[in-house]
Amino acid sequence: MSGASLAACLHSLQAVVFDTDGVITDSARLHAAAWKGAFDACLAAAGGQRPFDPVDDYLHYVDGRSRQDGAAAFLRARGLDLPLGTPDDAPGTDTVGAVAARKDELFTARLRTEAVATWPGTVRLLRVLRDLGVPCAAVSASRHATELLSAAGVLGLFQAVVDGNEARRLQLPGKPDPALFVEAARRLGVPAADTAVVEDALAGVEAGRRGGFGLVVGVDRTAGPYSATALRRRGADVVVADPGELLTAGEEG
Repeated sequence: MSGASLAACLHSLQAVVFDTDGVITDSARLHAAAWKGAFDACLAAAGGQRPFDPVDDYLHYVDGRSRQDGAAAFLRARGLDLPLGTPDDAPGTDTVGAVAARKDELFTARLRTEAVATWPGTVRLLRVLRDLGVPCAAVSASRHATELLSAAGVLGLFQAVVDGNEARRLQLPGKPDPALFVEAARRLGVPAADTAVVEDALAGVEAGRRGGFGLVVGVDRTAGPYSATALRRRGADVVVADPGELLTAGEEG
């Protein structure tokens, strides 16, 4: 990359891979609310458990992970030893797969009634990258990611999308394994070492580091306990409050 429109940290790179929820789309709150509904039913059935926290618990256990992995991580942390089940289990509370399916059911219902916005700074950055001919990909553990990007009108800004459906089809492990990002870079035809990753989840930042990507940008929108320090510890080379900060002042104005 070259030109005054991009921050210096991007100039030597040839492609950018973006996480979706929390980076491109403002959908993390919908995911968190759906997880709360699914987990709280399970916790109530177990008894003696405090409710799921849609901020701290979401960031610590499920953000950036596949539904199955996120459900397993949170339930294990609460000492609930449910059978694993399968991703095809009916929604419920008796298996990890059932809890994950209930989350998806609640999230899908919210999508029917609530619009999902994009983050303006990310869209500005994507348009500049497009104008410069820099290929971009979107990555997400969610099977709804392509649908969300299309509904938000930004799907055309990406040369590749690796969502949860593709991850399942290709049997790619979830973050913090770098497989999703590596597959996205492969589809763009650019080596990981020449590709930047833009990610807000701790598991995703770790995946970028483990994948040997040329630049890992952490996005810190929380200003909470999982902030810049935590992102850097997981492997972020640069931390920004919004991806729009990767543009020079002239492009943002």
